[in-house]
Amino acid sequence: MSETEEEDTKLRSGIQSIEVGFRLLQALAVSPRAMMLRDLAAAADMNPAKAHRYLVSFMRLGAVAQDPVSGRYDLGPFALQLGLAGLNRLDPVKKARPILSQLRDELDLTAGIAVWGNHGPTVVHWEESSHPVTVSLRLGDVMPMLNSATGRLYGAYLPRKQTLPLIERELGARGNDGLPDMPRSLAEYDAICAEVRAHGAARTLGGVLPGINAFSMPVFNANGHLAMGLIVLGAQSIFDAEWGGTMDRRIRDIAQQLSSELGYLGAATPAGETGQS
Repeated sequence: MSETEEEDTKLRSGIQSIEVGFRLLQALAVSPRAMMLRDLAAAADMNPAKAHRYLVSFMRLGAVAQDPVSGRYDLGPFALQLGLAGLNRLDPVKKARPILSQLRDELDLTAGIAVWGNHGPTVVHWEESSHPVTVSLRLGDVMPMLNSATGRLYGAYLPRKQTLPLIERELGARGNDGLPDMPRSLAEYDAICAEVRAHGAARTLGGVLPGINAFSMPVFNANGHLAMGLIVLGAQSIFDAEWGGTMDRRIRDIAQQLSSELGYLGAATPAGETGQS
């Protein structure tokens, strides 16, 4: 074996002791509280004496801290710095794009991403299906707050002081336009937002695009704030918009996967995001 091949083999094999010790950090990361040595060792599948040796080194590096009173171990300041550095490097839209393409191919429905912009929920990425919707949406389009699934999603999860000017403007301009399922007052819109939060997602049946059903699923960041909305839409004849249906579950799984990758540790609908504050 040449020197280069030998070096490549060493690189591929890695350092086993680091991988073994890392199990302790993983156990601390998923635990809701600091841990006693015996419990931590058991969670990492190693004996306490061996775990203690690793923990001494991790404490010297700041990856682990020990409470001087209880003796329990927890993640240290360097672990926090490392986590924050990783979160600061995350680009939610960049992370979602390849997953969205896979979802479009799997469901053969048009899919997109919307984020909150200066003028409201704004489409920043779009994937057309093999049978695109009859009314084309473009990058940069702002979705209406009142009768689009995405507008209702942001109305439900953003603080009301942030969304109220847009909601009131649309209520004044479109309150009597006769569109189906259109709220005519702030109270009616609040009731729709409450339903969105109850389901953990928004949907429209014909709403902003006649003959088109749509789901908009929330993706949350590490702070529990709405990072973006995943949009999936299609003709009513082929789009199953039933709550709990196959399509609902699949899109919801993708949104929750992305939320987890962005550091969100809560439930599907985080407490406190009421849209009323």
